[in-house]
Amino acid sequence: MATETPDPFTPAEYESRMRRAAGNAQAAGLDGLIVTPGPDMEWLTGYRVPAVTERATMLVLAAGREPVLVVPALEAPDAEEAPGAGALTFEGWRDGQDPYQLVVPLLPLGGRLGVSDNAWALHLLHLQRTLRGSAFDSLTDALPMLRAVKDQAELARLAAAAEAADATYEEIKSVRFAGRRENEVAADLAALLLGHGHSQVDFTVVGSGPNGANPHHEAGERVIEEGDTVVLDFGGLKHGYGSDTTRTVSVGEPSAEVREAHDIVRRAQEAGCAAVRPGATCQDIDRAARAVIDEAGYGEYFIHRTGHGIGVTTHEPPYMIEGETRELVPGMCFSVEPGIYLPGRFGVRIEDIVTVTETGGERLNKTSRDLVVVH
Repeated sequence: MATETPDPFTPAEYESRMRRAAGNAQAAGLDGLIVTPGPDMEWLTGYRVPAVTERATMLVLAAGREPVLVVPALEAPDAEEAPGAGALTFEGWRDGQDPYQLVVPLLPLGGRLGVSDNAWALHLLHLQRTLRGSAFDSLTDALPMLRAVKDQAELARLAAAAEAADATYEEIKSVRFAGRRENEVAADLAALLLGHGHSQVDFTVVGSGPNGANPHHEAGERVIEEGDTVVLDFGGLKHGYGSDTTRTVSVGEPSAEVREAHDIVRRAQEAGCAAVRPGATCQDIDRAARAVIDEAGYGEYFIHRTGHGIGVTTHEPPYMIEGETRELVPGMCFSVEPGIYLPGRFGVRIEDIVTVTETGGERLNKTSRDLVVVH
């Protein structure tokens, strides 16, 4: 198990990200970007806003201009300590001032601007009134590939997160399932993720018996019974990058139907992973996995996309879904996670994080995809 803490990203790396984002925005026909607190700002600058706040903080990027961070004066000392601060000009504002007016000289009125998906409506509405005549696009729509292609340092962090999730799965198989509540097993998963170096646990799905037919079931009070199939889907952040894996286990010997469904999902997941290569499209991955389940007669019970990107958040573009014709390139990372969900009975899902290589794809999760019997 790798335990070394990776070297932090350098100021030059953050400066390069900001410059690249501004250039990509220009290439996409945008006159600039307004990035509010959240994963985009943290990825671009290394600055994480200390707490949820109603005070406007906005990173303004435009090709040919220095990046500017509009920041509340009382939070400026923290912002100035961010790893990417050396590439920023700071525009501080005090309570009682209008922070949106500080953006006016930085971006053209009437232009087309990209804005963070998670910008508060409060701030977007103020920006719309202040930057009269401007049009606003979400960053996901305008720059869906902003964070999608990872460099080697990012790939190393994702691999370490996947390794920690794998170690968590190997340990959870030995705990007692039968007779315990779902939320007790979920607490075990969370503790193991933290014990293996995660700083944040984002989800611990424990879907037992009929609850497994709900892909995003929230672990509850149901007591796990002998004979249950249990979907285990868990992940979070380690070194700032995400893990996300799913395995399905059987409490005691599984029925022939469960074995059949699990084998179909295993083969579908294998087909999806085998389809990963540069030049393939996102929908090709979905089609490859879905075809196996369709041909086995369970197509109506595969009710979600085949995968999602992962990076500084556990769900981000690109998405492996029909209609997404974007081509895969080396450095992309995403999940491949087909499933079968039989309402009122049980569910099966298998999920690995896969990265696109120069010649194909590589699973970052290494644990067995066989149906495991637990007790």
